[in-house]
Formats: sequence, C-alpha cells, structure tokens
Amino acid sequence: MVVHSQSGALDHCSLIRTCKPTATVFNGIPVVNLRDPQAKTLIVKACEEFGFFKLVNHGVPMEFISELETEALRFFNLPQSDKDKAGPPDPFGYGCKMIGSNGDVGWVEYLLLNTNPQITSHQTHTVFRENPESFRSAVNDYVQAVKRMAFEVVKLVADGLRIEPRDALSRLLGDDKSDSCFRLNHYPPCPELQALSGRNLIGFGEHTDPQIISVLRSNNTSGLQICLKDKTWVSVPPDQTSFFINVGDALQVMTNGRLRSVRHRVLADPRNSRLSMIYFGGPPLSEKIVPFPSLMAKGEESLYKEFTWWEYKTSAYKSKLADYRLGLFEKRTASAVAGL
Repeated sequence: MVVHSQSGALDHCSLIRTCKPTATVFNGIPVVNLRDPQAKTLIVKACEEFGFFKLVNHGVPMEFISELETEALRFFNLPQSDKDKAGPPDPFGYGCKMIGSNGDVGWVEYLLLNTNPQITSHQTHTVFRENPESFRSAVNDYVQAVKRMAFEVVKLVADGLRIEPRDALSRLLGDDKSDSCFRLNHYPPCPELQALSGRNLIGFGEHTDPQIISVLRSNNTSGLQICLKDKTWVSVPPDQTSFFINVGDALQVMTNGRLRSVRHRVLADPRNSRLSMIYFGGPPLSEKIVPFPSLMAKGEESLYKEFTWWEYKTSAYKSKLADYRLGLFEKRTASAVAGL
C-alpha cells in the first residue's frame, strides 16, 4: 500500500544531510519462517552474518498492523499545531526533524512512546489523552502482539546459541521493569529531491540500535538500508506484510561479539511517504550487560567492560547517531596496547 500524506510538517530541507543514491537493491536478506523447524539455526546464522533478517509467518494479526497504520497516518496528517501538543520529546512524545539532543537531524517526524506502564512519561500520556481512544487501543494491540513474537525470536536465539537458561533473553524483555519503547517514524514525500542534483535526503542517519533487539515493520515504500561487513550500503526491499529484526548493541555484548548489531539508515523517497513502526526490546535499567557464561569458552575473556543498561543507554543518548557507541566499553586487548 502506498501511503500519501502531507509534507507541510517538514517545510524545508536546508539542514538535512544528503548522500549519493544507492542503486543496489540487496536480494540476499535472509528470510526466516518463524514456524520452520530450523528457525533457530537460520536466525543465528543471519544474526552472525548480517545482524538482520526478515521474519515471515510471524503470527502478528494483519488487522492489528492495518489499524495502527491508519491511526498513525491520521495523527501525522493533523495540523502541525496539533502534533506539536505532543512535543517536544522528553525523549518520549512527538519530534520533528531533530533526532535527539546532539545536533542530528533528518527528514522525519516521529512519535516515541514508552511501553512499560511502570515508567511514567508525561508526553506519552499527552499523546494518548489528546488522541482518540482508538489510537491507544491500536498501539496497545500491536505492541502486545509484537512483544509476544519478539519473545519467540529471542528464545530461538537462545536455543540456537545454547544459552542457558532458555529464557535468559525473553525474561529481560518481559520483565516488569523492562526498558522497552515503541517508535512510529513518518518520512513525508520530498519533491525537493528533484532539485538536489540527484542526491537523496537522509531521513534517519546511520546508527546501530542500543537495545537487545529491534522489530521493524514498514509500509511498501523503500528507503531502509543496511551496511554490510564490507562497508557497502545496500537497499532492503520493502515488505509490508513481514517484519525485519535487528540485533542491538546489548545483544552483541551479551554474545561477546558473536552476533553483531547492524548499522542502518533510512533515505527519503521523493514521491511516497514511508511509515515505519519499531519495537525496541530493552532490559531493565539495572541489568548488567555482560556475556552469557554458557557462551564463553574456557579461558575466554569478555571483549567488553561490565556495565549496566542504564550506563550504556545514558552514554548512547549523549552521543551522535553515527558514533561507534560500543567503543567506549570495549576492553583494550594486549595486542592493541602493544601496537600503541
């Protein structure tokens, strides 16, 4: 489904970075059927090679997806003054162009909502209070269904890696104090692209996700790109009926680098709106982010210093999008020190 929406909310692009268009559409994205008996093996392989895969036969009802898309577009099509009532973000709430507080900008407007009722967010309450009950209902139905699916995925990760216990990851996402959140990103069409010497506006700049896992669904407009191991950027073919799963920084540390968080970005489309929905599964703030002992070979040392999720999240939010956030938490190996 092609989404048409207003572009008046983002009235100029003078501050938005551009890049040369990437013509390469990558058809090698791993596809995993959640009901495949070999799913655990395929998921681990995909996360080791790409940190990213497409999930089909996921079990999330399509009516939940359609209802949320309808409600999200209704919100993003509101007059700018109405949307601004849900901002500025704290970090929850409505944001436009500005991504975080460190100078990053993009051709995007968004809603960031907390998913844990124990975490109080004035802006999340404002979003739900100022919009029809159907919006809250659509968000809750969708998020609950996606969370259940995410629990299945991380259990399969644990099975494939032989992490003990099997619920070592899912219990973190399902904890009463889980620091998970949900984001709606809207990238309006940008006719101005035609006047930018063939360059693309960057909707959301390159970054990795800090959490354990990210679950992304978008409409049928292209724009998502991932960076391969050889540093090549490739475009991910859109699929509005499936989900894309990202390995986050926390999971990279928990597997001592075996699974790698994927660097990704979104480019704006000159004619069609892109709408994406992302569930970020995070652990409780007090959780220590360390490699699972069952994954460590005898005598193997952690590649990372010990830290809590709160410490890493705080550091990540102080950084710029493109920064290598885990670099501050890596241990200096003997060989690296010798090379100084």
